[in-house]
Amino acid sequence: MAALAKVSGAAVSRYLNKKITLPIATAHRIDQAVLKLEYRPNASALGLSKGRTDTVGLVTPNIANPFFACLASAVEEEAAALGYSTVLCSTRSLRQQELLHLDRLASKQVDGLIVMTNHGHDGTLFSKFPGHSRIVLLGEDVLGMNVPKVLFDNIDGGFKATSYLISKGHTRIAHISGPEHLVSAQERFAGFRKACIEQRLSLDPSLLYFGTYSQSYGYEAMDALLSRPDPPTAVFAASDFIAIGVLEAVQARGKNVPHDISLVGFDDIPLSNLLNPPLTTIHLPIVELGKTAVRLLHARIQDEPVPPATVRFPVSLLERSSVSAPRKTPTLKVRRARSNGRKSSFS
Repeated sequence: MAALAKVSGAAVSRYLNKKITLPIATAHRIDQAVLKLEYRPNASALGLSKGRTDTVGLVTPNIANPFFACLASAVEEEAAALGYSTVLCSTRSLRQQELLHLDRLASKQVDGLIVMTNHGHDGTLFSKFPGHSRIVLLGEDVLGMNVPKVLFDNIDGGFKATSYLISKGHTRIAHISGPEHLVSAQERFAGFRKACIEQRLSLDPSLLYFGTYSQSYGYEAMDALLSRPDPPTAVFAASDFIAIGVLEAVQARGKNVPHDISLVGFDDIPLSNLLNPPLTTIHLPIVELGKTAVRLLHARIQDEPVPPATVRFPVSLLERSSVSAPRKTPTLKVRRARSNGRKSSFS
């Protein structure tokens, strides 16, 4: 290109990077050479020369899960508004993949990372980043990590969901949740437990299930509960994905939500209102969560003094059609038969 424009390579580089003003005729020759050779600058090389890439990484366990997909969309939108491209890194819930993507920050392939993990702190997460200066945790807490965190009030969500079921008359309530080692699962159970204690309901350990935040686990746990001689009358599912599995299991048994089993979910993913029946659930401000995480990361990339504080968003109960009062057990009634005066029992 320099030969075609009849200038030095250094002049071309400085001109394209807007670090020099050239005479009109010289600038025109360079512009024409760019067009003729269809030159495209190497963004990675430019980023390295500037000490930044104008790219942020988003680490997510499973992009197929609507909850993570909604968060990713909010992150990408806000990042673009602030001038960043977003690199999506799906870990498929594998810790090794998570650590591999964290290496991208260490090697400066991205300016910062927003991490949505589904692993607890086992001593390896973030161990290679002592300062954690350009990492923000989103959605799931990791205890002991001194980084900005954008979370929501899991305890209040669990409390609201369970209190609502109790207010409808349910006293035998099952709780189906995610991995017991995750902070979110622990906090949602804490809210469930708090509501039961306040209403003086005894906790039946046999009605507590911890597994994965998945549709398949919701089905498995609910199928086991329905196999019991004394199944619950209501379920608080710790995610909408679990609730979908619960709904499928109930319907597979020829039963009905909410006539036979009342159900409350958690997340308010977009398809929760399209279920049959539409799902009563705990609504999370997902879009605002994602955008707040990007703003915090942007501030850190700009070396602004952002403390490693936790931003925790409030949640609310969204009533739809998956909850009703529990069915009353039929009782035997004694009536006098008119024909012969004898007492007969009728159900």
